[in-house]
Amino acid sequence: MTVGEFAESILLNLPYSPTDQQVQCMAALARFCRTSAPSDSVFMLCGYAGTGKTTLVSALVRALHGAGVASVLLAPTGRAAKVFASYSGFPAYTIHRKIYRPPAQGKAFSAVMDNNHSRTVFIVDEASMIGTAGADGYGTDLLSDLIHYVYTGHACRLILLGDTAQLPPVGCDDSPALNADVLRSYGLKVTRAQLTDTVRQARSSGILYNATQIRRAMRLSPLPGPTLNFGFDDVIDLNGVEMPDVISDLYATDGIDETIVITRANWRATQFNLAIRSTILGREEELTRDELLLVAKNNYHWSSKIPDLDFIANGDTARVVRIYATENRYGFRFADVRLAFPYRSVELDCKIVLECLTSNSPALTAEDQQLLVDAVYNDPELFSDYTPHSTRMRALRTNPYFQALQVKYAYAVTCHKAQGGQWANVIADLSGVGADAMQSIEFYRWLYTATTRATMRLFYLQ
Repeated sequence: MTVGEFAESILLNLPYSPTDQQVQCMAALARFCRTSAPSDSVFMLCGYAGTGKTTLVSALVRALHGAGVASVLLAPTGRAAKVFASYSGFPAYTIHRKIYRPPAQGKAFSAVMDNNHSRTVFIVDEASMIGTAGADGYGTDLLSDLIHYVYTGHACRLILLGDTAQLPPVGCDDSPALNADVLRSYGLKVTRAQLTDTVRQARSSGILYNATQIRRAMRLSPLPGPTLNFGFDDVIDLNGVEMPDVISDLYATDGIDETIVITRANWRATQFNLAIRSTILGREEELTRDELLLVAKNNYHWSSKIPDLDFIANGDTARVVRIYATENRYGFRFADVRLAFPYRSVELDCKIVLECLTSNSPALTAEDQQLLVDAVYNDPELFSDYTPHSTRMRALRTNPYFQALQVKYAYAVTCHKAQGGQWANVIADLSGVGADAMQSIEFYRWLYTATTRATMRLFYLQ
């Protein structure tokens, strides 16, 4: 198959007539995938919301399959991988599961596996979420390890997909995996394509119209105050008085799993979560069956015995299937529960730390984490006065209390936790944002990311 024939195959897999930008992008992708491009080449495809990036990539994956070219679809989190698989029609995996050796119980991923693939195109969605050294809290340099894995395979290639207008990884000023200079620093030759023209089908969507206006305003200097357009059926202006009834109706219509409040800070997420549980769900107990939870920190302990679960990722959602028992120990409260992970299609028994549910920090604070370490390390029921330090530290890795899953309620989340996911209904919390804060690039990125999480209805809470 020639390059032209392959480009035509991508075109034939599109459900609509492409824009001029998309035609040029298809030609560039066809050359990258079907020619003897240098082995140290990477393709970076950036596309704003509504520009058809998702549809174009789906067409590319089907064209590769039809041409007999092997491809592997990856994403930074289980939730993002599930979304990628749903729109591409092919299996997608987390980067961790694909490139790292299974970690020892309680330990983080460390060793990168050998890449035994040959002439394979690796396509990574939501690349804006990929950080560098230490971004996951465990010292892993995910971008470096991904590049190392892909390019140690025979004639393998890498395509990175993302949206540069979204929030960068925590601790980063921008998204390193979508920065051509960063990629060149690895010795890679970068081919870059950017989709900015809105496709015809997206122009009737108020969600995508607002996303486009927000993104365009981000290029202005000085930044103006954001202008929101409510002249669409799918974009609604919401006030606090109406909010409980609106959320109740959305839960009844589309389900709790398909409705989310996205806010700016962990303490605001806690307030929303507690209000939703008491006012709308009528839950008085601290934890109930069917509770929707959000993982607040990567965990490698409880997934070690589940073949289909590489690790439990920060930002994953889970539903409480059963509560076995609760207890106080080491100065903290724990619950033994069975959790179902809808984005992974698995269930597991684990221990969770209850203090984290209503903490105003992203997870347990460093002080609380150290208190737990000290309590387990000095537990006389586990160790004698003569137990060496190395033995105690090894025991920490498998101690179920130290390794207890840190979770929060998942009815309201921060925008970083929402990245990579999509919900039918999104309530973006703009209440209490000062005029100065609204005219910052950080707020614009927050607003754009929150806006683009919605697929059916978007509510701006003001």
